[in-house]
Amino acid sequence: MTSGDLATRLGPTLTPDPRRVIIKFFVPGEDAALTRTRAAALIDRVMLLDDDETTEMLQMTLRRFGGRHHDLEATFAHHHDLVRHRVPRDVDLSPRARLLVGAYFSHEYAVEAAAVCNPSMVPHPDQSGLRPGQLRVVISLRQIGEGHLSSIGFTTALLGPGSDLIVSDRSGTLSIGRRHRTHHRRDLLAAGLSDEAWDNEVTATMLASLPERFDDDDFEQVLGQLPVDLLTRTTTQRTVEEMRRATRPDSAVAFPADLPLHRRVLWPGTAAESNGMEDARFVQVVGDDGRPSYRATYTAYDGRHIRSHLIESDDLRHFTFTPMRGPAAVNKGMALFPRSVGERSLALCRSDGETIGLTTLDGHNRWQRPVPLYVPRRGWELIQVGNCGSPIETGFGWLVLMHGVGPMRDYAMGAFLLDSDEPHRVIAELPGALLASADGERDGYVPNVVYSCGGLLHDDAVWLAYGASDTRIGFARVPVASLIGAMRPPR
Repeated sequence: MTSGDLATRLGPTLTPDPRRVIIKFFVPGEDAALTRTRAAALIDRVMLLDDDETTEMLQMTLRRFGGRHHDLEATFAHHHDLVRHRVPRDVDLSPRARLLVGAYFSHEYAVEAAAVCNPSMVPHPDQSGLRPGQLRVVISLRQIGEGHLSSIGFTTALLGPGSDLIVSDRSGTLSIGRRHRTHHRRDLLAAGLSDEAWDNEVTATMLASLPERFDDDDFEQVLGQLPVDLLTRTTTQRTVEEMRRATRPDSAVAFPADLPLHRRVLWPGTAAESNGMEDARFVQVVGDDGRPSYRATYTAYDGRHIRSHLIESDDLRHFTFTPMRGPAAVNKGMALFPRSVGERSLALCRSDGETIGLTTLDGHNRWQRPVPLYVPRRGWELIQVGNCGSPIETGFGWLVLMHGVGPMRDYAMGAFLLDSDEPHRVIAELPGALLASADGERDGYVPNVVYSCGGLLHDDAVWLAYGASDTRIGFARVPVASLIGAMRPPR
């Protein structure tokens, strides 16, 4: 596969920037194969420093790292609080000593030291101050750091007029935001219990008593009101733990209003995604009230299992995270339609690992078993196919950007078209590649890959950001008329 492609590459490229760092909590010894924390011994050694040494070391650390992080002292104070149980009860550390303890239990992590890839693109919430023909967009990034740990970052760009593209500067200190008290949804809890076939008198009673949205305190209060006959059943303890487990992946985070979008990082916040948040597919959706908001599916990885999770945000400043439920959500690569079709919420998926399917959200918030849409047939896609983001609505139908994998695990991007009103029908497809890796894009963290998590339509053209060899991000554009004109009826 060569790159005599239909799409035209544009100039800018995004490459990994090792200066983009956050602060992580660090406990010496816990990264060893056999975990043995050295926290107590380290604190003992810090306590042996006299006041002058403590002050000098703290001031030097703040001078050295203060310009690289926002409110460094607050972070040190928080990290001290996480280990203060290791401080002897009869010892009262000075404020400076507490901050220094926090500094020793901190380290920098370069969020994209290994790679930056797999972007998606959506309209920016702020479209003010633009020239005619311009669109301001948000580009989500998969950032990969040490240990192949993925997080979600952002940058912004201006599209147009014509084929002009300006990508904004990404400099500045990063923030992972502030975690908020999580409010769980009763319907999603019910869907999770259904996935695991947990249906007994305890789950039924709890679900009937919980409000539509509840927090952990509400859960414990309702639990405390269970009849004694249910509390003493032999299966109750296991049932309650299963209900708690079903809500643990829920989380929420917010960022200061004055923090630019490119400095916000969505960082793994629950055990379900402790080894990474991968391949976010953002899309701007329009609700029944006509108001736009943002949704994204992503792959949560805990080191052993993968699962599709959902991000919801009205403003890209406040984010909530919940697991997706149902048989279609057991694999990676789900992509939401930007609006309901025939009063149905739809998504593309690849629950079998190799075929693009169409799934529907039922009345119990479970994504149903998918209907196959597109199976590998051509030589360049025989290993597997998958979507490259949410379907794009055009006057010709729903445009699906996709990828295929061929010999030597060589990725290329293609496209096909779904009927506007009956999206289970493929009405046209691109016989060849829309985009394949060019010579300058084939080398990297994962060679011979071009991959996108979502493009958009602007000024009668499809614009897309794409990852090249899981190392850098490029941009391309193709007129809609040219793309549709190159398509053929499905064979």
